[in-house]
Amino acid sequence: MAVEADVLSELRRLRTRIPLLAGSLAASADGLVLAQDLPDAETEGLAALTAAALGVAHRMVDTARRGEFCELLVRGTDGYVATYAAGPSAVLTLLADDRANVGRLHLEGRRSGARIAALVAAQADSDAGVRRPRRALPDDPPPPADPGRALGTLPLRIPQQSRHWLRPEAGN
Repeated sequence: MAVEADVLSELRRLRTRIPLLAGSLAASADGLVLAQDLPDAETEGLAALTAAALGVAHRMVDTARRGEFCELLVRGTDGYVATYAAGPSAVLTLLADDRANVGRLHLEGRRSGARIAALVAAQADSDAGVRRPRRALPDDPPPPADPGRALGTLPLRIPQQSRHWLRPEAGN
């Protein structure tokens, strides 16, 4: 499957974007490894535990009536294990050092999860023989907002009039 190479490439780019990232793993919701960038971890075991945690997290979110599962963060004494939804059939797990910037971890994890979801969905579509227009991936540049406006120009904005006008004093 070509999706593994694309997902592995995304995992490697993720390591360059997040300082103190120890490793990453993309797995199916069933716990099968899609791609991994883990130097010293048992990948199959981590993928299976990720699938189990994903099941518990889905159940917890449903029971608490908090919408759909998005992410799960576990903090240990030596660092973080963060799990992000990557569409309906995949999950991304990141291992980070205890000094990692958690905000950056979430930002990049969410972006990579969306990108992996798009890659997995595109592969599923091609495996099923479905021909759909190419979906925009999260890293694609946005389309131009106004094709009639020249590049490098800003939209015209008229400032709002102040309600506090200086009024001349009466009787002078």
